[in-house]
Amino acid sequence: MSKILEGLYYSESHEYVRVEGEFGYIGITDFAQHELGNVVYVDMPEEDDEVAAGEEFGAVESVKAASDLISPVSGTVVETNAALDDEPGLINKDAFENWIIKVQLSDPGELDNLMTAESYKAFIGE
Repeated sequence: MSKILEGLYYSESHEYVRVEGEFGYIGITDFAQHELGNVVYVDMPEEDDEVAAGEEFGAVESVKAASDLISPVSGTVVETNAALDDEPGLINKDAFENWIIKVQLSDPGELDNLMTAESYKAFIGE
């Protein structure tokens, strides 16, 4: 059974957003990392890049597959998780601790289009 944290926002493409003030930390869900298997590479945007809700911002590659990362929200990238450059497998250890990008949210109203923990649980059938 996948770990699903309360208080986060979830997308149908299995990304999450943890909101802290005007910032959102975006990563892939525990369900997604289980489906992918051992993560070997994370392709991330640069700082100051713009991301848009529903648009691709990078990719996660595992020994089994590569999967595009789709941003659940719009904003400006203020930080990437540099630890993933050296150790992409951190996502497998704890997908929620090891976010991929931190963005300054440009439209917090977009969060209303995302799922709660409860609805995400139903979405993945758990």
